[in-house]
Amino acid sequence: MKRTLIATSIAALLALPASAAEYKVGVLLPFSGVYAGLGAHIENGFKLGLEHFGDKLGTDTITMLRDDTEANPGATLAKAKKMVLADKADVLTGIVSSAVLGGLRDFVHSSKTPLVVSNAGNDAATGERCSPYITRVSFSNGSITRVMGPWLAEQGVKTAYLMAPDYAAGHQMMDAFRATFEAAGGKVIGEAYPPLKGTKDYGPYISKAKASGAEALMTFFAGGAAINFVKQYAEFGAAKDLPLYGAGFLTSAAYVHVQGAAADGVIASLHYVPTIDNAENKRFQEGYQAAYEGKLGSEFAVAGYDSARLIIEAIAAAGGDKAKFKGELAKVSFNGPRGPLKIDPATHNVIQNMYIFRNEFADGKVTQNVLATIEGVQDEVNGCKM
Repeated sequence: MKRTLIATSIAALLALPASAAEYKVGVLLPFSGVYAGLGAHIENGFKLGLEHFGDKLGTDTITMLRDDTEANPGATLAKAKKMVLADKADVLTGIVSSAVLGGLRDFVHSSKTPLVVSNAGNDAATGERCSPYITRVSFSNGSITRVMGPWLAEQGVKTAYLMAPDYAAGHQMMDAFRATFEAAGGKVIGEAYPPLKGTKDYGPYISKAKASGAEALMTFFAGGAAINFVKQYAEFGAAKDLPLYGAGFLTSAAYVHVQGAAADGVIASLHYVPTIDNAENKRFQEGYQAAYEGKLGSEFAVAGYDSARLIIEAIAAAGGDKAKFKGELAKVSFNGPRGPLKIDPATHNVIQNMYIFRNEFADGKVTQNVLATIEGVQDEVNGCKM
């Protein structure tokens, strides 16, 4: 009888749910400076993701820590160390600047702290400087423009002029386009790289591109630079002789309404546009617009939203085991607002669809209509050794 009671008690204890675990998530985003708007979009999406998928946590909980990266690698590293070493963060997320990501890499790798990258696209982070503790749900720079090369060639475009800011992301975006465009039979007949900071007048660059005789102007600009460039391009009346193409940040849903009619006809490629037709995107857009005064959810907001879901799904899979949680992040896959999303086990970079879309201005607003979907875009290993 005594042995039976002991066995029954043990069985009952084993049947009880594991103790609830608190996961501290350190959100590192630019909340001041030139990228503050992007940081706000990502944080808003992250909070919506917690709301939409938090029921999967069971008895586990998430506590959100946040700090301003200021888009400064040194400042961010100090704040990340405080979050991990003093505040005991279990996972970090956010990061807009590729330079900031580069500055964090060695710390998260050596401390074995998971980092879920919501934006920074530096190719090296999931290439030669990859880490088993870095998982990217956003994009790699090259993946955004690589798809445009063969697509443009298929449209009969034979020559292109390239333009992007003179820093790592600009060159990576243009190099990726050049490689696939030339492989498809196209020819790059000129290029220009205006300084990232301080360039206000793009007129001389646009004039030189027009004079080149190219059939297409392929670009990458983002944020305030994108707004200014697109407006100045329209003012020059360049579209007639030199149609404008670009990485989708050129006409991001975050600010295309500011560009307005100037964005009409611009064709771009990106991993997300608000008009993607699936149930998950409908739920995301309805939730985001209800929470944020009718504003469209941008690719930046989706990055925060999917980062939250990835973390939640990994917590659920780990069952309260924080050591197991670290390994679960790269195993998560789901259908989200952008379509199918999964993580490449060889690089921990995201595998996702890319969309080529046209901006169309009518009735005072810009609609981004999808022209082509390139499914399952995946980077080469590019020197990554896990």
